[in-house]
Amino acid sequence: MNAVQPLLKVLRSRKMVALLLLGFASGLPLFLTSRTLQAWMKDEQVDLGVIGWFSLIGLPYTLKFLWSPFLDRFVPPFLGRRRGWLLITQIGLLLAIAAMSLQQPKQALQLLAINAVVIAFLSATQDIANDAYRTDVLEPAELGIGASTWVLGYRVAILVSGSLALILADYLSWQLVYLLIAGLMAIGIVTTLWAPEPSDRSSPPQTIADAIYLPFKEFFDRLGFKSAILVLLFVLFYKLGDALVGNMATPFLLDIGYSKTEIGAIQGTFGFLATTLGVVGGGIFLTRIGINRALWVFGGLQALSNFGYFSLTLLPKGTQWLLVAITLENFCAGLVTAAFVAYLMSQCNHAFTATQYALLSSLMASSNIILAAPAGDLAKATGWSVFFLLTLLASLPGLLLLPLVVSWTAIVPTQLPNNDENIF
Repeated sequence: MNAVQPLLKVLRSRKMVALLLLGFASGLPLFLTSRTLQAWMKDEQVDLGVIGWFSLIGLPYTLKFLWSPFLDRFVPPFLGRRRGWLLITQIGLLLAIAAMSLQQPKQALQLLAINAVVIAFLSATQDIANDAYRTDVLEPAELGIGASTWVLGYRVAILVSGSLALILADYLSWQLVYLLIAGLMAIGIVTTLWAPEPSDRSSPPQTIADAIYLPFKEFFDRLGFKSAILVLLFVLFYKLGDALVGNMATPFLLDIGYSKTEIGAIQGTFGFLATTLGVVGGGIFLTRIGINRALWVFGGLQALSNFGYFSLTLLPKGTQWLLVAITLENFCAGLVTAAFVAYLMSQCNHAFTATQYALLSSLMASSNIILAAPAGDLAKATGWSVFFLLTLLASLPGLLLLPLVVSWTAIVPTQLPNNDENIF
């Protein structure tokens, strides 16, 4: 109870409420070009291999570091360097997601892909601004709870654009579902206008060359070349096993006979509760033992959670088994994402937040998009049981890098901040 009361106090701050809602805005477009789009394509009887390779539409998430220096260098004429870019991308996303309601996958798969790429590009750009805003607005002592608050909003959005979308798609057309979700981007727009401005910690780079070169130079100078390379490899591989599962989870569940309503209903109830417990529990755990040890514990749990889907290939079809698998995945995802976001923020210099965080999160996204792209062909070649066992092996490289990157004994505690800006 002593840990819960400070958390409730923190969540009454304007800053934390803004992070919660901006996390929602950041997570809302993600599944619209991945899992939810896969379900739509599965309904349209698109080939499973094509569905798997369609994950390459998310390439902007892995390449966003290429244009992130522009968001560090240039300041929009309204709302400042971070919130100005947030507003621009959120308006663009509302329009691009609404345009998906005009698509027909059977007749024009290429046009659908182009529209999805536009959404992914705008979403990745929103993420650059969102990640930079979050890192700039939080004090060092707030990283743990700030990351957990933002991740909670992010995961709620994933449930809306994933679970709720699947349920609605059993009763409405996919086009109408996308149009309804487009309207939810207004939450991000209103929040951006209301959110507090980060304190001016540093001036923007003076030139584009500086904005491109200096963030990389500072990162490698600060960590040293060898340690910097190890950190980058760790970020790339830490969530690989989870990425492979995520790329094929929805087609797998549909393939073995579960309906969209069954999947969406469990995701939206037990999945949501598990995510909330994971994120909040992860935040509390972070404040107790620090980011480093949390990455160890949560990383191990993340790998073991893949057994939930493996068990579905062996057990008879039953809602109770689906409930266990989805709950386990969501709980562990909430834990590990809270710790990983806090870790990524801790690696950034505030002078170059957009570019450095974009580089690190781009590598993380590479696991979800590039490295996980062959997941559909791999599942076809091996069968679902072997596929999920291989996802467990894919988790090992990231775990083996832990001793070299985040020593168990080097505890970096995160303390709850004093709440001095109540909104009530």
